[in-house]
Amino acid sequence: MDNIVALAKRRGFIYPSSEIYGGLANTWDFGHYGVLLKNNLRDLWLKKFVLDRSDIILLDTSVILNPKVWEASGHVAGFSDALVDCKNCRYRTRADHLIENKLKNIKVEGLSPEKLTKIIQDNKLKCPHCGKSDFTEVRRFNLLFPTHIGILQESKSLAYLRGELAQGIFLNFRNVLDTIRVKIPFGIASQGIAFRNEITMGQSVFRTLQFDLMEFEYFIEEKEWKKHYEYWQKEMWKFAKKLGLNEKKLRWREHEEYERSHYSKKTMDIEYEFPFGWKEIWGLAYRTDYDLRNHMEKSGKDLTYKDQKTGKSFIPHVIEPTFGLSRLVFTLMIDSFKEEKVGDSLRTLMSFDPRIAPVKVAVFPLQKDDKLKGIAKDIFVDLKKDFVVEFDDSGNIGKMYRRQDEIGTPFCVTVDYQTAQDKSVTVRDRDSMKQERVKANSLKEYFKNKLKVDFN
Repeated sequence: MDNIVALAKRRGFIYPSSEIYGGLANTWDFGHYGVLLKNNLRDLWLKKFVLDRSDIILLDTSVILNPKVWEASGHVAGFSDALVDCKNCRYRTRADHLIENKLKNIKVEGLSPEKLTKIIQDNKLKCPHCGKSDFTEVRRFNLLFPTHIGILQESKSLAYLRGELAQGIFLNFRNVLDTIRVKIPFGIASQGIAFRNEITMGQSVFRTLQFDLMEFEYFIEEKEWKKHYEYWQKEMWKFAKKLGLNEKKLRWREHEEYERSHYSKKTMDIEYEFPFGWKEIWGLAYRTDYDLRNHMEKSGKDLTYKDQKTGKSFIPHVIEPTFGLSRLVFTLMIDSFKEEKVGDSLRTLMSFDPRIAPVKVAVFPLQKDDKLKGIAKDIFVDLKKDFVVEFDDSGNIGKMYRRQDEIGTPFCVTVDYQTAQDKSVTVRDRDSMKQERVKANSLKEYFKNKLKVDFN
């Protein structure tokens, strides 16, 4: 973990937020390569689950919604974590995380605050910050981020930053029916930031206050929920494999009844084996008609769907596949991180699938020679029209290769003196380090074949 976090900062993937002021817990900034990687993952998700299909449409909703939304959805009353404070140093953390990090064989999901308090006290768990064993009783802590609209700090101006994307989708269900030709089964997808007032013990961008989500609500008839649930389970697994994640480090885990969210009848997570244990990366929930029914009752608006063939009106049920985008970036960095001996030195590389790598090609002149640099620049400009490409002429070919290995660039093009004679260049493969000569005017076609994206 230390090596990966260090590389993430050194190579411009992820920075600690507000670092010059001492940082802010559970907040991180994505650097240039982190943004490129995140955008690639988002675009592939968009292609597979929206653009390549005819039954899912897009929506982008407001981060701040009418506070009545969160009351109707049950989040104001039931969206909480178990919190505990150290009486000595006032360090605050999640009780379940404190227990999991100290006691590996105790199952804590869904336990009441009273039972969590007893576990902490009976085992005399120590504060990870000061080492003392003196905690408050465990209590519930709501995860919604409160904010105020306008300049008056009054209860009537209270609002919340969205804790999930789903509610904005449910609120627009009638708008979608009235403006777009959709027939059940169909989905509404959304991608964007959400906020949760998480109390965590770090682990980089695994769990943060602000994070990127990609999800969709798939509207169905109740009688067909099992069929659709199994279908989306298969599709999510296929997508994880296509991204290049190590299948041996992936598993499905179904939530026990006591740990399911208030709106869910069945929830399963795809978990990944992180250095700190098996943790969720994506989730699949059967939300029944909970959300639409509640919003219909609380708002008084008609949120039913009318079947044009039968004339029957009903409140659709919902299957919800959710993909954590920020967490996926981190997961792929861990999964792709490799250290290997090359001669007497250690080579570090990020073995991203070429289709998701932040940079696809790097172009170098072999030496600081004006003629070679000019040829390399021309190749760089030409390739940049079709790919994300970097140019480097620092002069030391070994160091240039190592830098691109750590960024995860799958191919490097080197212009040397032979290029001036026969217009061929050396293309070096990141993973195997093998090299081959390719005609400069064939590079575009060469890389298009290597970088083909097929996520079906």
